[in-house]
Amino acid sequence: ECIIVNDGSPDDTVIIAQYWVKTDVRFKYVERENGGLSRARNTGIRFSEGTLILPLDADDILHKDYLSILVPVLIQNDNLAIVSCNTGFFTTNPNEVYFKLQPKGSEIKNLLYQNQLIATSLFKKTSWECVGGYDESMKSGFEDWEFWLRVLKVERKTYQIIPEILFYYRKSEESMLMDTVANYQEVIKKYIIQKHPELYIEDFHNFTSVQFYHLKTARDAEKAIKNSMEFKLGRVLLKPFKMLASIVGKNKFSNDA
Repeated sequence: ECIIVNDGSPDDTVIIAQYWVKTDVRFKYVERENGGLSRARNTGIRFSEGTLILPLDADDILHKDYLSILVPVLIQNDNLAIVSCNTGFFTTNPNEVYFKLQPKGSEIKNLLYQNQLIATSLFKKTSWECVGGYDESMKSGFEDWEFWLRVLKVERKTYQIIPEILFYYRKSEESMLMDTVANYQEVIKKYIIQKHPELYIEDFHNFTSVQFYHLKTARDAEKAIKNSMEFKLGRVLLKPFKMLASIVGKNKFSNDA
């Protein structure tokens, strides 16, 4: 089955979706006001009748063999909660991949500091039911990362990466992922860590090492900026304006007094 969730799309989604609903009984259409990606996914999964779930965002593409390769892996191994694959990044043509994402690991510890699993990974509907679905309060991104952590933590299972490019991610300068990384990355990571403190306490040594590494990286970047010729030149050029602002400020203070 294919469930199309129209989460307030301003384009012709409804027309195209209705065409497929009338053409093929396996298609279902659900329309609701924009409530964020987590709510849209939860809505679609709620309407589903199948035992396996595969989320797919509107602008991304599946390889024709994705399901035939990944489904048997998941249903034949009771120790697996999630099955994923390598990803090819493209801009307009999926045959022109400019970057290959090759996730690593198989256990929850491999997901603590970096999301190794793409949002379009295969899992069982019972896993979704077991953890209560995606966190609908996460509207700025990385909701799939937190979901994977919760599934692996609660079910005490592992994940598997199929080392083939079976998923194609369309890279856009205005994508939600780009916006998340640029503006919300630290806030969301803090939320995830505070939501699952026991995972990071158990991995305390690595946790502190990672945090201090990020602090050092940020400090080194700040030093590099301050030592750059552009920064030094900017300070020289702005010096007269700072002096003028200081004089104006003093005069204003005197007049107010």
